[in-house]
Amino acid sequence: MEYFVPDIYQKSIYTIDYKKLKKDGIKCLLIDLDNTLVPVEVRKPTLKNKRLINQLKEMGFKVILFSNSNRKRLIPFKEELEVDCSYFSCKPLRFKYVKIIKSLNFDESEIACIGDQFITDILGGNRIGIKTILVNPISRRGKANMFSLWLNGIIQKRLVKKRLFTVGKYYD
Repeated sequence: MEYFVPDIYQKSIYTIDYKKLKKDGIKCLLIDLDNTLVPVEVRKPTLKNKRLINQLKEMGFKVILFSNSNRKRLIPFKEELEVDCSYFSCKPLRFKYVKIIKSLNFDESEIACIGDQFITDILGGNRIGIKTILVNPISRRGKANMFSLWLNGIIQKRLVKKRLFTVGKYYD
């Protein structure tokens, strides 16, 4: 169950202490799109998204949208936010993480993965040895995979039962 425990748990991408991440040596942020950055039904970045991503780039972070969604879904965000993206990332499988680490010449200790799901974002990041940051999902509506949501709920309940995670108790 430890593979599902995030290193950091925050309310949203807007409450993460990015200065602390920078101080801890993080240089690259892999940010999930759906229900982490925007609700599933939103088709382009909001002004609030743009401000955050610009702030992160100004701080010196390499920002990559890291999603299991398709290319068509990510391209408007990639273009408007002027960031790289990895679509069909097949999280929690390791190969796209490894590809990014090798292609950008980052060490695992310099990368953080930010997402809203235990089963994809946290498990995937923990398996490869990067810092994992769980945020609350923006929305439960949309075209989300119902099986994934169901499985995520089961994992969360087991983590709570084993006292490895507490919903709403945020930490860095």
